[in-house]
Amino acid sequence: MTTTDSAVGAPRPQEAPPPTPGGRRRIGRLLPMLTLGNAALYLVYLGIGQVLLPAQIELVDPDGKVAALGWVSGVAAVFATLFNPLAGLLSDRSRRRNPWILGGGLASFAALALLGQVRTVLLVTIVWCLVQAAMNVYQAALTAVVPDQVPAERRGLASAMVGIGTPIGSVVGVTLATRYVPDSLGTGYLVLGAAVAVAAVLFVAVVREERLPAVEPAPLRRQLAAFADTLRVADFRWAFIGRFLMMLGFFAVSLFQYYILQDHIDLPGDLDAAGAQAVLAPIDAVCTLAATLLGGWLADRLGRCKPLIAVSCVLAAATMTVPVLMPDWTGMLVYTALAGVAFGCFMVVDTAMVTLVLPSADDAARDLGVLNIANAGPQIIAPFVASLVVGLAGYDALYLVGALIILAGALAVAPIRTVR
Repeated sequence: MTTTDSAVGAPRPQEAPPPTPGGRRRIGRLLPMLTLGNAALYLVYLGIGQVLLPAQIELVDPDGKVAALGWVSGVAAVFATLFNPLAGLLSDRSRRRNPWILGGGLASFAALALLGQVRTVLLVTIVWCLVQAAMNVYQAALTAVVPDQVPAERRGLASAMVGIGTPIGSVVGVTLATRYVPDSLGTGYLVLGAAVAVAAVLFVAVVREERLPAVEPAPLRRQLAAFADTLRVADFRWAFIGRFLMMLGFFAVSLFQYYILQDHIDLPGDLDAAGAQAVLAPIDAVCTLAATLLGGWLADRLGRCKPLIAVSCVLAAATMTVPVLMPDWTGMLVYTALAGVAFGCFMVVDTAMVTLVLPSADDAARDLGVLNIANAGPQIIAPFVASLVVGLAGYDALYLVGALIILAGALAVAPIRTVR
């Protein structure tokens, strides 16, 4: 498999560490730390984004909470979209990853400590943007570790180890966060911020990093222009579109789950929205974890990614109809389990596929940063789309719109040629 260097337009092989005994030992240390690092990422994104932030906004502006959450999430996602590829570019230029992982983790802790103390929608927006900036410095460098240090034939396993961190971080983050709603939000922010800081310290302590081979640095203006050039590589562009659509459909619903449980779903009398999320999170985690392990194994075993991605998208779209047909607690339990299976399989297989269609081996963090716009970009659009749909037609329409968007994502992988 060859990729294209987006900066100079010359094909080059995807570089990876040789399968030496020392390399195998390094991979053995790296894999669990990839799980830990990604778990910390989703602990913050899910624990705060789905529990603490909506609860904080409801306290600040109870009457306009849906519009306020859409505004805060959308503006902060702009910061995420801009900072991820920029942080990846800076990481590539330094030829190091660990300092950026450590710095991003520690800065995230400081920003989250501040977020727990603000009491207006404007200040929540500003400080949540700072959190997004710091977390995307951490994320961009962490994401680039796999193509830097893992051989191509082990990418499926490495992607599975990364993917395992998603359900672990999600369930731990949501479970922790619900303990601090509604009376101790500041403490909740401190606890979750400390978790990502500790994960960053442990990662750089355990994973020994050698500076990447020096490359002749291109002018910064040329590297910034190369962001757009990466999308001229057809396979990478289609992978970007597929990821974007899947995440758009997913975030349109998940960003508002706290309010959906609070205002739309018929919950048992002894459950509130936060308590319901604490029950749903482990179910989602177990199903996502099982699908992640199976999806990573199948990707390596079959050597085929596209069919697995398409099936995952179709299942995710079909799952969106469950709360429409069953807007009660049983329906949410079924929805959560099926959505976990679909999302877990999609993320691990799609991540493995993406590492095989990167335009440039030397600029992996930059190119993955561009791809991560497909993760952050939908978070800009989704809150405004969701607020509009809910305002006009209610939460049932939101689920159906999400399903249609995800189905479009399934179609986007078909034109990819260099990966089966």
